[in-house]
Amino acid sequence: MKLVTFTKKDGGERIGALIGGESQVLDLRAAGELSGAADNPALASMLAFIEAGGPALDTARRLLGNPPDEAFLESGDITLRTPVPKPPQIRDCLCFEAHLKGAFAVLRKLKADAEPDPEAALAEFEENGLFAIPEVWYQVPLYYKANRLSVIGPGADVIWPAYAELLDYEMEFGFFIGKAGRDIAVENARHHIFGYSIFNDISARDTQSVEMPGGLGPSKSKDFDTGNIIGPCIVTADEIDPYDLDMIVRVNGKERSRGSSSTMHWTFEDLITHISRSETLHPGEFIASGTVGGGSGLELQRYLEPGDVVELEVQGIGVLKNRIVRN
Repeated sequence: MKLVTFTKKDGGERIGALIGGESQVLDLRAAGELSGAADNPALASMLAFIEAGGPALDTARRLLGNPPDEAFLESGDITLRTPVPKPPQIRDCLCFEAHLKGAFAVLRKLKADAEPDPEAALAEFEENGLFAIPEVWYQVPLYYKANRLSVIGPGADVIWPAYAELLDYEMEFGFFIGKAGRDIAVENARHHIFGYSIFNDISARDTQSVEMPGGLGPSKSKDFDTGNIIGPCIVTADEIDPYDLDMIVRVNGKERSRGSSSTMHWTFEDLITHISRSETLHPGEFIASGTVGGGSGLELQRYLEPGDVVELEVQGIGVLKNRIVRN
């Protein structure tokens, strides 16, 4: 099931299910009301739906099995929003070794190019392990907490932060927690996943290069309005295998990179087990994979320009498309 949050031309946010090759949406709340059921609070918002758990999914499947015609909406008559407009929490992890290797190789070369003898400097940097992946990355899944209040969805414009000159995309996907838990064993972790969505972690690279040596991780390089993009839908956990998905980036309609979720070093189960140590995870929290190998402009040394349209496609989930705007 592909679940969405949307608005109609005449009003507020609703939740629905994509159907008919994603050309139509079933308004779940309207379907429930038209079917004669009592007002169901689980259909009021996506967060309420996730919090309601299995019974809400059963209700949606029942409505999809015999939907009233009046509850169908054409995709052209609605605007998709991010699935959970204000998730309780966002954590962004580092699951792909290839991305780290590619990013560090670029940083190493840039530093070497600034030396009198770049070739000799690069050889020295490589021998000394400059910009090597830290050993701790292989020991525990690393993450930072992102701004849950700056989330936008498909079709929304990304507003270029005024203090930045180098803006970048990051091709990621992630999952929403469906069931609360603490100290979750890895063999039980998948039962806590509600569903999957695409994540574009917009990053100001010049700002990042200044603040990261401070040792507290990314802050203003990733913390600005419209900087976190999640969507276009949530695919429920029973629908796809998260570890065998093509991950494709297009900029202005041209393919820029292609990766696979099969190359993840840390699994989503690993993340849940690590993050939930002495800490309760709550329904609706979003946990992202980090960037797939080759899935950022940093690795390719090709950054964004005002007016660019970025499309992130993850097999089985869909396409997350946004335009970059500089005021």
